[in-house]
Amino acid sequence: MTAPSLPRAGLPAPLTLHFCSHCGSPRLDFRVPDGDSLPRYVCADCGSIHYQNPKVVVGCLPVWDDGRILLCKRAIEPRLGLWTLPAGFLENGESVIAGAVRETVEEAGARVEVQDLHTLISLPPIHQVYMMFRAQLLDLDFGPGPESLEVRLFDEADVPWDALAFRTIVRTLRNFFLDRKRGATGPHLSSIERRPPLPPDLRGAA
Repeated sequence: MTAPSLPRAGLPAPLTLHFCSHCGSPRLDFRVPDGDSLPRYVCADCGSIHYQNPKVVVGCLPVWDDGRILLCKRAIEPRLGLWTLPAGFLENGESVIAGAVRETVEEAGARVEVQDLHTLISLPPIHQVYMMFRAQLLDLDFGPGPESLEVRLFDEADVPWDALAFRTIVRTLRNFFLDRKRGATGPHLSSIERRPPLPPDLRGAA
């Protein structure tokens, strides 16, 4: 196997593959296939080309009638104990809206009606795309699922800004409250290109 030693043309390095998922061969070459423009893992035995594409994260920004938003306190790593919007990876065979609704039920036990796409954030360094949908809470019958410690409604003044789990969630919430003041609805398209620097006491563990 010829493994990549440098990121592709300034892009993050792909995940390392050790075996072909089609035939099981360990003979994988990292090269530009004929007719392509980027290097991929190519099986030397069966010729299968292994494309690696970004993961899509979908979720909801659930809003109650009085303008409060629903947040979940994470019961799992990463960011155990911090607050987030209900969201998770899109499944195969699932639409982005169906995935966002499913994640809201799983993490917050909440029923919602999706209204529109509010935030689309690309995260090239970790190969992810976030799609967060503005949604109307249908009732107050909600509660923590297996991945949540607590589920609560928050007004803007009460949002635990210093205890939010991810920068994507911070950006989504700030855009939402700013939209409300301006009478706008989005959508907001952006990207987060770099990870934030680690605190000095954590740099040695990076």
